Amino acid sequence: MHALETVALAAAAVAAGGINAVVGSGTLITFPTLLACGLPPVLANVSNTIGLVPGVITAAYGYRRELKGQLPRLLRWGGAALAGGLIGAALLLLLPEGTFQSVVPVLILLACVLVLFQPRLNKWLRQRRGHDGADRQAPVLLGVLGTAVYGGYFGAAQGVLLMGLFGTFVRDDLQRLNAAKNVLAAIVNGVAAIVFIAVTDVDWTAAGVIALGSTLGGLLGARVGRRLPPNVLRGVIVAVGVIASVAVIA
Repeated sequence: MHALETVALAAAAVAAGGINAVVGSGTLITFPTLLACGLPPVLANVSNTIGLVPGVITAAYGYRRELKGQLPRLLRWGGAALAGGLIGAALLLLLPEGTFQSVVPVLILLACVLVLFQPRLNKWLRQRRGHDGADRQAPVLLGVLGTAVYGGYFGAAQGVLLMGLFGTFVRDDLQRLNAAKNVLAAIVNGVAAIVFIAVTDVDWTAAGVIALGSTLGGLLGARVGRRLPPNVLRGVIVAVGVIASVAVIA
């Protein structure tokens, strides 16, 4: 990896760490950067997942105040996240690489759509919370499991999916739900990273650069990320996502 590529990847990792803390779509920044650096898609995905783990952990730490009182449900949800992350990582390794290359553009575009329409989704979720009753445990557990499978396999915008799930079925403050989302993302990425380290090739230079950058970004994102204009942030993510889809197809 050349010096300019390293600098570009580090900058992308800082941005991804901050975005993951607030929105949950950081992979849409780092994954296309890795492709631009010449990494094959599966190797890029594996190295990206490993590198982003420190960032999501620091993001969860940054929201530690909002995590108070959430341990019981995080233990329940965390078990589903752990199982789903293992399944998703196994699917990535067991299915042919061509399958990943075919599916990823669709997943990226789906993630972009979710990010683009997040304001309308949030509005609908607020209305649902105003009329709904108690938390619904079974749909939440199944939803966390399904989202974790996706997260272990690829993971872009899994945070958006989790927030949509929580907003629909869990009555709580959005900041507290965002804190829970960061913990679950750390579990999914962490267990997938352990699987990848144990059984497949990793570009450790790329993973190390992303780890350092995402750690800084996660800390900054938890502190100042909420101040970023959301429309600007969404626009950048969607633009990068479209470029990533084209890059994978090409």
